[in-house]
This record gives sequence, C-alpha cells and structure tokens, in this order.
Amino acid sequence: MTLATKIILIAALILSIIIPFGYYLIGEKNKKRYKKTIGVNAFFFFGAFAIASIMMLGGDVQAADTAAAAASTATGLGYIAAALVTGLSCIGGGIAVASAASAALGAISEDSSVLGKSLIFVGLAEGVCLYGLIISFMILGKL
Repeated sequence: MTLATKIILIAALILSIIIPFGYYLIGEKNKKRYKKTIGVNAFFFFGAFAIASIMMLGGDVQAADTAAAAASTATGLGYIAAALVTGLSCIGGGIAVASAASAALGAISEDSSVLGKSLIFVGLAEGVCLYGLIISFMILGKL
C-alpha cells in the first residue's frame, strides 16, 4: 500500500467514528435520534469497510512472496499454538490438582478408606496436562 492509500484509509476510519458520535451528541433530544444514529453509524462503518476492502484487495499480486510469507506465518502461528496448548492445559491442570488434592487430603484425614477414590480424581486432573502436552507434540509434528 502506498502512503496515499494509507492516509485515505485512516481518514475514512476516523470519519466513520467521528461523524456518528457527533451526530449523536449534537442531534435533537428525542427517541428517534437513537435510530438515526445507528443508521448513520452503520452507513459510515460499512462505507469505510468497503473503501478499505477495495484498497486492500486492489493491489498487485505477488504469489511467490505471498506464499513464502504465509508459510513463515503459518509456522510461527503453529509454534504459538503449541505454546498456548501446553501452557493453558498446565495452568488448568494445576488449578484442578490444587482443588482435588486439597479436598482429597481433607477427606483422607477424616476417613482413610477413601484414599483410592480420591487419588483417581487427582490423577484425572493431572491427565489434563498430559493431554495438552500430547496435542502440543502433535502440532509440532505437523510443522
């Protein structure tokens, strides 16, 4: 995109925000102004969206550069996905283990015959972390 198209795009987006709010603030004080404001807002939003689409899709096509950039982007997003899967599953598993283990210790202190049942729940909570790690390895295997 050239500098002129970027300036036009920014101006269109700013106007699509300023004009509806100005119309709302300056407009007459009755219930119909809400409908008019929504209409004006929708008009300028979709207008700015159409202008942005035309400017973004109207450029030159460079297939080789785009394919290389998409491949590097896909690889980077794959690594981010693997990190998020591992991190979030371990956080969730840690929260689950904290709750299950403290409840299990309390139950075992009252009645020692529930040890086996309580360990099952703690193990299930740890399984969440392992499943996340397995999915992370599967994602990394596809990259």
